[in-house]
Amino acid sequence: MDHLSELESRSIYIIREAYAQFRNIAMLWSIGKDSTTMLWLVRKAFYGKLPFPVIHIDTGCKIEDIYRFRDEYAKKWNLNLIVGRNEEALKKGIGPKDKLECCTELKTNALKQIIAKHDFRALLLGIRRDEHGIRAKERYFSPRNSDFKWNYQDQPPELWDQYKSKQDDEQHIRVHPLLHWTELDIWEYIKREKIPITPLYFSKNGKRYRSIGCAPCCNPVDSNAKNVDEVIDELKKTKTAERSGRAQDKEQAYMMQKLRSLGYMILF
Repeated sequence: MDHLSELESRSIYIIREAYAQFRNIAMLWSIGKDSTTMLWLVRKAFYGKLPFPVIHIDTGCKIEDIYRFRDEYAKKWNLNLIVGRNEEALKKGIGPKDKLECCTELKTNALKQIIAKHDFRALLLGIRRDEHGIRAKERYFSPRNSDFKWNYQDQPPELWDQYKSKQDDEQHIRVHPLLHWTELDIWEYIKREKIPITPLYFSKNGKRYRSIGCAPCCNPVDSNAKNVDEVIDELKKTKTAERSGRAQDKEQAYMMQKLRSLGYMILF
């Protein structure tokens, strides 16, 4: 079995294990390359038909192309799409001026509202260990307590493909099927599978996004990569960090650890 097929097989195993253990489950879809790849894997795992909803957390300030791509492929792939918005926080004018408050209210608390409304017991997310040092502490099956907090100092061991896929009544589980992938793996898999991807990742006027999300927190990086092949070639040579275009105050280790301990979940 080749490298990409091994990655795919392991991820599909984790996705099916999660569904077997937690029937009331959903997946988060940020429309980024990783979560769209995960969505592709979920569709493969269940032969083209998702047996659970797809959640998109809408902060009201996403890059416009994200909304266009979401609506187009939610329809094409016949997704049960749930759009989560913290309307009360938006009415108060909470926004990116205070990034910790913005992420907490418009992402984390918006997700809490969706989970409470639908009583989801587990969520699939498309994060990878190589994205950020804090994410390297995650597990494939990562429990959160009743306050949605993540105890990064007490994570369950995962040896020999044995995962903590059981939960206490007060917990919900975050499931990370892409944890073992790298950025380059994702792009090579996108190429192999011909996965549709938002054009934000391709160069326009010498700039492209490597990580996408809310417009105030994302900036394009210098690049001439106009297609998947050119992105792959660029990644093999570049020393620029994947998240170099993200708001740097959020990228500090303390801030990211604080956000994730509070339940921050968004994927890229």
